[in-house]
Amino acid sequence: MTARIDKVITSGTFELDGGSWEVDNNVWIVGDDAECIVIDAGHEAAPILDAVGERRLLAIVSTHAHNDHVNAAAEVADAKGAPIWLHPDEAPLWGMTYPDRAPDGALAHGQVITVAGTELTVLHTPGHAPGACCLHAPELGVVFSGDTLFNGGPGATGRSYSDFPTIVESIRDKLLTLPSETVVHTGHGDDTSIGAEAPHVQEWLDRGH
Repeated sequence: MTARIDKVITSGTFELDGGSWEVDNNVWIVGDDAECIVIDAGHEAAPILDAVGERRLLAIVSTHAHNDHVNAAAEVADAKGAPIWLHPDEAPLWGMTYPDRAPDGALAHGQVITVAGTELTVLHTPGHAPGACCLHAPELGVVFSGDTLFNGGPGATGRSYSDFPTIVESIRDKLLTLPSETVVHTGHGDDTSIGAEAPHVQEWLDRGH
């Protein structure tokens, strides 16, 4: 049996560079009836904890450290006795939400996370944020893209710690090389697929976002 994927949508604000935006976030839970991981614990701990239930929470894996992706992580971690994992390059952004608490573990490109007998490989995909990561689960036919790739193109790069040429390079080298049928579970909004996004790289370059 491979792991299953559960989705929880939470709501709150994304805050950076003095601005505040109302956003809905996709929180992904991967596991079986005994254990799971949470990908991006944003906004509201209660519905995330409800979805985890009595299962053992192996880790909270943060694709990046913008506040809307981590601001429920500490509460969920403390409630379940689970570690929070984050790429070290996210330290400046993490400190904006948690100035007095460090993540419990570091993500690295190529690292393999195993949950419920299913392997997820960490892909370091900077651009939206310097330590942004995606998680590829080939057995499940999916990649969890955080805010790196969306239905319609790359994640935003108009704010601090982001860079458009870098995110395009990350997507082209790390994501578009995955099988075309791979489903992309995004950090916000609807799913897409690698095959649906791959033909549009030149359009992204032409528009500059």
